[in-house]
Amino acid sequence: MVFDSISEMRLLAGSALRYRRQILAMKQFFSGRGSTVLLLDDRTVEGPDLQLQSIAHGVITLHTRAPEYGGARRQLRVMKLRGVDFQAGYHDYAIEPGGLRVFPRLVAAEHGQPISEEMVASGVLALDALFGGGLARGTTTLFLGPAGSGKSLVAAQVAGAAARRGESIAFYLFDEGLDTFLRGTAGIGVDLRDHIDAGRVTIQPINPAELSPGRFVHVVRDAVERRRVSVVVIDSLNGYMNAMPDERLLTTHLHELFAYLRRSGVLTLAVMTQHGLVGSMQTAVDVSYLADTVVLLRYFEARGAVRKAISMMKKRASKHEAMIRELSIDDRGIHVGNPLHDFRGILMGVPDFVGGTLAQGHDNR
Repeated sequence: MVFDSISEMRLLAGSALRYRRQILAMKQFFSGRGSTVLLLDDRTVEGPDLQLQSIAHGVITLHTRAPEYGGARRQLRVMKLRGVDFQAGYHDYAIEPGGLRVFPRLVAAEHGQPISEEMVASGVLALDALFGGGLARGTTTLFLGPAGSGKSLVAAQVAGAAARRGESIAFYLFDEGLDTFLRGTAGIGVDLRDHIDAGRVTIQPINPAELSPGRFVHVVRDAVERRRVSVVVIDSLNGYMNAMPDERLLTTHLHELFAYLRRSGVLTLAVMTQHGLVGSMQTAVDVSYLADTVVLLRYFEARGAVRKAISMMKKRASKHEAMIRELSIDDRGIHVGNPLHDFRGILMGVPDFVGGTLAQGHDNR
């Protein structure tokens, strides 16, 4: 039995005492007949109806909010449900053709499986050497650097090598269009189209103005649990966070998502762009502490040319190379050069040449 809405009954009752007696009488009547009763309250009166909430077995509240830009955000919350161990907190939901879809709040501690200690190789020997043998499964790697420094392409190289080994990969693009991304990866020899046709790779452009954080988490969970994805690429965290400035606790959302992927044994590759091109660079939000591995890319100037450098700044519970190496990207792929021993201050973008000769070659393996 559905009463829509209970506010009309409240008005007809005239007084709070009479209204409460009528609700109690209804409760006894329908309980004796084994009926399930749904009471809808449009909350036209100020504040919640505490009398009704005390009588009901369960209370579910629905909220909607219109951000400054983008579609409405809808959330529901189970306030009370007698005799049931329900999941507390706010859960995103959407009203779609065919019904209501609820995206439960992610609790990473409820998920987990044994994690392999296997390293995921990138297919470039010099890059894997820099990574200390590769990137470990069940970890999060953050590629950090200025715009155009090659972060997305290095992440695509790692993911593409996994796809060639038959693994299932999921890309989520917040900043770049699908065609542009595929042209860029194909331009360095990482052609993903065959893997897409074979079902090993999915690339999903995300419109965060129309997608709530809870729904994005649901999309990722579906890929991991249904398609058994082993590598997830998020490109980029800037697009994720900047396109949803009205959402609170986005860093907490990311923390829980990364923890879930880690406990599921998934290698997560996240790209984040720093402000500026050379010199001191910062990010709007520091998420480096969320990552197990941090790979830093930089521009530097030498002999009147703009060059790129790559280094690994952090890798939890594993050894890695501490050297800064030159990085170049062309139509033959990604090339990692010898350690830049003769420079000081590369990470600042304007290094000092301290001796020796400028290396011209790269390890192209």
